[in-house]
Amino acid sequence: MAKSKKKKLPFVYQPIGFALSWVSGAVAGLAFKQAWKAMRHEDDAPSALDQERGWGEILLAAAVQGAIFAVVRTAVDRTGAKAIARSTGVWPVADDKDDAH
Repeated sequence: MAKSKKKKLPFVYQPIGFALSWVSGAVAGLAFKQAWKAMRHEDDAPSALDQERGWGEILLAAAVQGAIFAVVRTAVDRTGAKAIARSTGVWPVADDKDDAH
């Protein structure tokens, strides 16, 4: 029975994972805005198409934004997976090793 439950849970988890991804993106965006403001004392980070900014500043902003996004998304995904595992007793992502047997 656990095997069939394990097969079905990843499909059920997809909408939850989507919602968590959306939330993590929003949180990461807010965190980046605050980090950039603290680092550069500016309200807005440069975009790739900002003609007034140099390569170094644009690439720094992209690197900081990417790092913050990755950390926040990983933390939110891991927390969500652990919450599902605690409440159901099953890790929400299918294990490829089970498919080989």
